[in-house]
Amino acid sequence: MRRYLFPLILGVVGCAILISLGVWQLQRLAWKEAMLDQIQRGIEGAPAPLPASIDPSMKYLPVLVSGTTTGDEIDVLSGTRESGGGYQVVSGFVTDDGRHILLDRGFVDQDHKHDPRPPVHLQVVGNLHWPQEKGSATPAPNLDQNIWFARDVPAMAAQLGTQPVLVVAAEVAGDQQGVQPIPVAIDGIPNNHLSYAMQWFMIAAAWAGMTGALIWRIRQRQY
Repeated sequence: MRRYLFPLILGVVGCAILISLGVWQLQRLAWKEAMLDQIQRGIEGAPAPLPASIDPSMKYLPVLVSGTTTGDEIDVLSGTRESGGGYQVVSGFVTDDGRHILLDRGFVDQDHKHDPRPPVHLQVVGNLHWPQEKGSATPAPNLDQNIWFARDVPAMAAQLGTQPVLVVAAEVAGDQQGVQPIPVAIDGIPNNHLSYAMQWFMIAAAWAGMTGALIWRIRQRQY
């Protein structure tokens, strides 16, 4: 019986730890889903005028802005399922009360990157956003071709001479100049906790199987 004791304890403790990690991931899943629901409700809330003071804690806040594009823009490499590769058009935007901000107007395909988009007055319903797209491997923007590889709000603001404030358009009244709005969505927020939980449970099952096999081999040696 003593021969079985150590592998049995090791198997039980190992399985308990692995199962607890799986349960923890399920708890994280419930937390993440609740957070995503809260974000979605915030995105879909009633838009309000642009606040006088803005900071990243207001991410996803729905706003209503009226003003004029400057004609200067940044084209961020992007793509959609329907149109394939293209660019996210981020324009300089001067509100009717004189504030200079960034406006993510939406998507154009590759064939329309160089279409003229002179200053135009627009009324926009959208959301404040600070995308977390730039990583250590993100290339620097190609300023000669006006191709950026991530929406970096401070860098874009410095390039276009605006406040570091980005509004992502959801609905646009006025001449959209061929730009298709792509509203802020929670689809890009990762939520992998269910797959992590399943991995821990599968490892626990494998651990239990190996423990059973070890005990069986010990038993076979006795005969």
